[in-house]
Formats: sequence, structure tokens, C-alpha cells
Amino acid sequence: MEPDTDRNDPPAGGDPHAEADRLMAGLRADLERLAAIPSVAFPGFPAEPVHQAHDLLVDLLHDAGVAHVERIDLPDTAPVIFAEIPPPTPDAPTVLLYSHYDVQPAGDESLWHSPPFEPTPVTEGGESGLRARGIADDKANVIAHLGMLRAFQGRPPVGVKIVFEGQEEYGSAFDAYPPTDPERFACDAMVIADLGNLRPGTPTLTTALRGAAEVVVEVRTLREPRHSGEFGGAAPDALLVLLKALATLHDVHGDVAVAGLRREEWTGASYTEDEFRDLAGVAADLPLLGSGTLGERLWSGPAVTVVGLDAPSVEHAASAVVPYARARLNLRFHPRQDPHEAQAALVDHLSSLRPFGVPLTVTPGDTGPGYEAATGGPAYRAARAALREAWGTDASSVATGGSIPLVNGLARAAPDAEVLLFGAQDSMCNLHAPNERVLFSELRATVVAMCAFVRAYAAGFRGGQTS
Repeated sequence: MEPDTDRNDPPAGGDPHAEADRLMAGLRADLERLAAIPSVAFPGFPAEPVHQAHDLLVDLLHDAGVAHVERIDLPDTAPVIFAEIPPPTPDAPTVLLYSHYDVQPAGDESLWHSPPFEPTPVTEGGESGLRARGIADDKANVIAHLGMLRAFQGRPPVGVKIVFEGQEEYGSAFDAYPPTDPERFACDAMVIADLGNLRPGTPTLTTALRGAAEVVVEVRTLREPRHSGEFGGAAPDALLVLLKALATLHDVHGDVAVAGLRREEWTGASYTEDEFRDLAGVAADLPLLGSGTLGERLWSGPAVTVVGLDAPSVEHAASAVVPYARARLNLRFHPRQDPHEAQAALVDHLSSLRPFGVPLTVTPGDTGPGYEAATGGPAYRAARAALREAWGTDASSVATGGSIPLVNGLARAAPDAEVLLFGAQDSMCNLHAPNERVLFSELRATVVAMCAFVRAYAAGFRGGQTS
């Protein structure tokens, strides 16, 4: 789209801290309205709340001064909001802003301290915030984008494209859509606000995502169960065969023992061991798996997890030799490793085994690539300066073991764009867990960072200085 050269120069946006303070009461009110909507886009949940959240955001975008707002409808997918503000000058960059307005199911509501869709005030470490399902993942980040637009009265110093997705948590056709419509998503930089800080008060850029792959391994040894007293000891037990195979996936330290999976030293920031134990719920008297730094184990090295097991349950077990057993494995791998290469390494490892002389049936499943951002461009220089301005300290770089498929879809649509991942949530916010919360200090600082980023990026684009 051609820039709108007839409009006046956009306002400077003022001091980002003063603008955020001016806007916070309204942003909090809108966050409460949005978080009260149970916009769960999973099968079996009503679609009406998802559409209600969609319509509220369309109204909020118009109120923030965004004139061009449209809806993208894809098969079996909740509606995607796409909005656009033309660049103010021909040489201004364009920034794509991404968040999603759907949320995870609440889960067991008896574990919540308050109803999950009744935003409730909380206090943590002297900071105030709100508790509700999806309030951090990802509705606070949607509101942070709106805060930046309000600070500039809908006329930021960069062109803006906005993508608010409605079915990110369950997965949708949108993951693969952007490369089919690259002109729509063309930009110079994108801010994927679906992640946040390592801990509250620590500005963080996520620069890498591990890839993911699924593998199913099966064992069948007998036509049907046989009495363990009469046949046990000679008849091959399928569950024992499977367990022996699974035990080869890790060495005595708990490190993955599958050849061909990439592992490198992690040089960025990471959790302390106490933080990780608290987040993962690991008791102090239990060891952590593996060796090396936590960053290496969590982000730049592989992990193999048994996420499902088909075998007789203890409650309904009979005294019989098990004829059939099956396990689903989830593999996470280095951000730069090819997903099919990583999956093949696990498949080859298992296929080569003959536990007690019994062959295994190994079936590869879905794969998802990792992602590693190029961090030396003008958008990253602007982002580091902006996060320092917002939080008062230099930003750390981390990775995440989780995969975000849409990042790769958007990156393929705009292969030259810099991809930045930061936002208002933090690793302590209980996303996908009971009692999810967001801190107002993190939301405010994210609004400051967004305002400072677009200002610095516009000033430093095409060879200027942003650091």
C-alpha cells in the first residue's frame, strides 16, 4: 500500500512514560472487559464468546484511530483481525504487530483462587495486577499494542500492520496462511507479543524457539494377554520391551542420548535453579535432569519427553503378560536444526533397537521448525534501546523451549523482516495454569517499550542510530 503522504506529520507521542501513565486507567478497564470474555477457541466450547472478543477488539482499534480494519476468515478457524495504518512518509518503515485474543481453557476451576473469567486484583512482590485466564497469554499483549496506538492517537511514526489471531492456542489454518498472501504481511519488522520477560522487572528479548516433533513407538508381542503365572518369564512382555527401549533415550545423567541431535552452549540469560524449581514444581530433594547450564538443557539442546503411554492401568490390571504397549514421544530440538533431520535421528535410534530381540514399530508424526532471529539490524537496536528506556536496565536475551508455528509462517511471508518477541507477560505469570496473572508494572512498561520502539525505529531506519 502506498503511504498516505497527504496527512500531517504524526505526533511525537510525547514522553512514553507520561503517555503510559495517562493511559493506564483506560487500558486496565479494557483489559478487564476483554479478560472477562471466555474466548476459548477449542472444540466443544461455544463460539459466541470468541466472536464477542473479536468484535470488542475491532471497536477498540477504531477507537484508537485505526480506520482500516478487516476480518480474515479461514477454514475451521476463528476470525483473524487484520488492520493497517499506512506509513506517514515514503521512507518510514512498517511494523507488524501480532497478538492473539483466544485463551486456553480454564481447566480445573477448583484450583483457582477466584473464578477464571472474573478478573480479580492480585498483589505479588509489592506489585499489583489482575488474575484471570488468558489475561497474560495473550490479552495483556493485545492491550499493550492498543496502548501504543492510543499514545500516538492512531498516527505512529511508522506504518503499522496488526494481526490479532483468534485461535492460536488450539492451532489453526492461520499458521500456514501468511506465505500464501505475502503482500498483506510485508513489513520491515514484526513484534510478536506472545512472550515476555524472564522474570518481572527484567526486560527480555526471546531470540530463539526450539523446534518440535512427534514420534510414536509401538510393541506387539502376543495375540492377546496370557496368564503371568503360567507364561511370565518366557513370553515377551510388550510393556517391558517398550520400557527397555525408552530407557535408552537418556544417559545416566538424564542427558538425551540420541545421536544426531544438536546441542550447543547457551550464552544468554537463564533462570536460576531455585526459580526453575519453583516454576516447574520440583521438590528441593529431587535432582534436575541432565548436565550443563539450564539454558543449554532447556533451549539450545534436545529434550525427549514421554507424553503418553498406552498400557494397562494399575487400577484395572490383570495378572497377565502384556501383549501390546505404545508411547508417544515429544522431541524438542535446537532452533537451527532441520525438523525432519531431528525427527529422523529419533526414529533411527528407536528403529535400530531390538529390546530382548523384539523389533519396534516407529511412526513419525508432526514436526514444527524452530526459529532463531537475526539480532544485528536496526529493529533490534531500537528494541534494546526501548526496553532499556522502559525498564531502566539492559535487556537480556533468552530462548524458549515452546514452539510458536505462526512465527515461521510470518517470517516466510516477510523473509527480510526482523522478528522481535517481547511482551507484557513474564515467566512467573502461570500461563496455561491455574491463577494466571499479569502485573500492571509489566503492562505499563510494555506500553512504554512499544512507544519508544516505534519512535526509535523510525528515527534510526535506513542507517540512522538507535542505540
